[in-house]
Amino acid sequence: MDKTELLKLEITALKIRRNILRLIKAGEAGHVGGALSSVEIVTALYFKLLNIDPANPKWPQRDRFVLSAGHKCLVLYAALAERGFFDESVLDTYGALDSPVPGHPNMHKLPGIETNTGALGHGLSIAGGMALGLRLEKSPARVYVLMGDGELAEGSNWEAASAASMHKLDNMLVFIDRNHLQISGKTTDVMSYEPLDERWRSFGWSVRVIDGHDFNAIINNASEIPFEKGKPSLIIADTIKSKGFGFAEGKVNYHYWKSNPEEMEKAEQDLDNIEDQLKEKMERSGDE
Repeated sequence: MDKTELLKLEITALKIRRNILRLIKAGEAGHVGGALSSVEIVTALYFKLLNIDPANPKWPQRDRFVLSAGHKCLVLYAALAERGFFDESVLDTYGALDSPVPGHPNMHKLPGIETNTGALGHGLSIAGGMALGLRLEKSPARVYVLMGDGELAEGSNWEAASAASMHKLDNMLVFIDRNHLQISGKTTDVMSYEPLDERWRSFGWSVRVIDGHDFNAIINNASEIPFEKGKPSLIIADTIKSKGFGFAEGKVNYHYWKSNPEEMEKAEQDLDNIEDQLKEKMERSGDE
């Protein structure tokens, strides 16, 4: 990927972070930590990897994206709006009664949502069914999943992992957003599955570990699926909780953020600083 393309993705990621902040402003609270840690993954999916058509969200040959960790929905809403699935003004209804952007994704309320998620541990099972169905239809479409490392304690995930391996679902790629924190504290203190890569390999998956904020790493690896023919693919993406909001990065108490004016101002300043850095990059690239 050349520098120009990389810069475009970084600018888009900033826009998505601004959209997340817009959602928080509207609803005054939300699960911001995991939404921010997965921005680069979701940006890469919606602006580089997924074969989709915002004008035709139900196109039969589209790739499917399942947000298993449904509480990270702020990043999904932010990306869908930026990609053109609906008008960005919808984001301002977050937190309102009967809003099409509720606290967890609802496929009946918003275009681009493939399935309802919220109860953790269900997304991988749903995605496996989708992948199997697409294979039976001889469809070229693929299924992409984003899971949180905190939801891995749900036993249903491991049943789904076994089934995906058993049925050789190599048309599926799962990202685990490994920001190492969940609502109760460190994931390794609540329910450790380390070494995580070896555990998934023992379930018959082909696994890679990357920096989840590195667009080149995300796109280069995701473009090579299946990693092994006949095996489902998994990317463990190491990330930072609340990435982009300096005052909140790596802090468990921002898993769910009830904003106040002082912190909102800090968040806006942090995003302005990122924008300034990107402008400097653009100027340097123009001089080369």
